[in-house]
Amino acid sequence: MAKILEKERLSDVVVKITIDSPQIAKKRKAGQFVVMRINETGERIPLTIADADEKAGTLTIIFQEVGKSTMLLGSLNVGDKIVDVVGPLGKPTHIEMFGAVASIGGGVGIAALYPITEALHKAKNSIVSIIGARTKNLLMLEDEMRAVSDEFFITTDDGSYGEKGLVTNVLTNVIEKGKKLDIVFAVGPVPMMKAVSDVTRTYGIRTVVSLNSIMVDATGMCGACRCTVEGKTRFVCVEGPEFDGHAVDFDELMKRQKAYIEQEKKSIELFSGKKP
Repeated sequence: MAKILEKERLSDVVVKITIDSPQIAKKRKAGQFVVMRINETGERIPLTIADADEKAGTLTIIFQEVGKSTMLLGSLNVGDKIVDVVGPLGKPTHIEMFGAVASIGGGVGIAALYPITEALHKAKNSIVSIIGARTKNLLMLEDEMRAVSDEFFITTDDGSYGEKGLVTNVLTNVIEKGKKLDIVFAVGPVPMMKAVSDVTRTYGIRTVVSLNSIMVDATGMCGACRCTVEGKTRFVCVEGPEFDGHAVDFDELMKRQKAYIEQEKKSIELFSGKKP
């Protein structure tokens, strides 16, 4: 079991928790994730590790309450325990001195992008960070991302903060103004990662995306997280979560992400108003 040591509500639907997990904190690397089971009857949900403190033996997890399980997790308080936390899972991000790097995050994907950007910064890369969300209250880790960036941009769809528009608008402007990017890392909603990959494909810029698909066992056995990359079936849990953004079949992935939308709605309806 993992105890919740700290909890902060970043917005109406975004929650940050710090949990006691010394073994995972010791081994985790940028880009990896954990799978949680909140109680004995709960489903297994993948959540990216936003940060870790090896000395304190803690993990920081930031998540958005979008379904019954994340709503249940968000209802827990400091001192409560999570029955299972398994990790670190997935392949860590390959970090090296690439040169000029664009780190692009959307919504809760910014939490997953931060440790990657931090590691790239420590490797002496020049970082252009672009973070965006639908509205101001869904933005997060602004100060942390700014601290590991050489250039920093914020966008919101509704113009409530930063530049009005999409992260791809800023990315295109940066490139058109003559910035030579050696690689782009993009983490966020699938449509956002697809849009970023479409832009970078036009300019021939290598692009890495981090996929957060539906998972069950997260060991490569069930196949629930499968996606198509370069026309071949790949398992996000053990072969990812990062893939070449120009090779991912995003249209198929978006369809798969909606496979259980009716069941998810029913589960939320049954859960609403109930305590864990």
